Amino acid sequence: MESFSTLAYYFEAYGVMDFLLPFILVFTIVFAVMQRTKILGDKKNYNVVIALVLGLLFVVPHITGYYPLGYDPVDVMNNALPSISLLAIAAIMLLLLMGIFSTDFSNKAAPFIALVSIGFVIYIFGSSLALWTGPYDAFGWWTAEVTELIIILLVFGLIVWFITKEDSSKSKGGEMLKSFGKLFEKNNK
Repeated sequence: MESFSTLAYYFEAYGVMDFLLPFILVFTIVFAVMQRTKILGDKKNYNVVIALVLGLLFVVPHITGYYPLGYDPVDVMNNALPSISLLAIAAIMLLLLMGIFSTDFSNKAAPFIALVSIGFVIYIFGSSLALWTGPYDAFGWWTAEVTELIIILLVFGLIVWFITKEDSSKSKGGEMLKSFGKLFEKNNK
């Protein structure tokens, strides 16, 4: 573990974090945009030169100190990218959760699955940021007694519903269970 921290210190000491990584990022993004949009046609050499110049214009003033205080784009990028990366990871987690619970996003349960997935992602990231440590800290009014009460009400509500339902509602209940089962089926289209 010590060798990785030493490597990080070497990266910082030799300017990898302040020069090389920002240059590679800006160069790659500018080159990819130039290649994709074909502003200069299919001239790859021109795109390389423009990306190289813009990448150097981005990082060289940071190294020489010619940017006004507080307007250094390398510092702005180094401060913003961890938050952007965290947001990208949260979005990927949300898509993974939605994909796990539903293979068909055109069904009627998709908005409910999306809301539940968003709730889980917010709860997990809130716990990681130490905003709360458990479900009882996330909501000030939520206690163990409230959880017990909700479970009791749901169980008794289901029992009363099964006892008092009419014959015509049997098909609706069966269809509801079938549609719930379809959420976990793999779509082979």
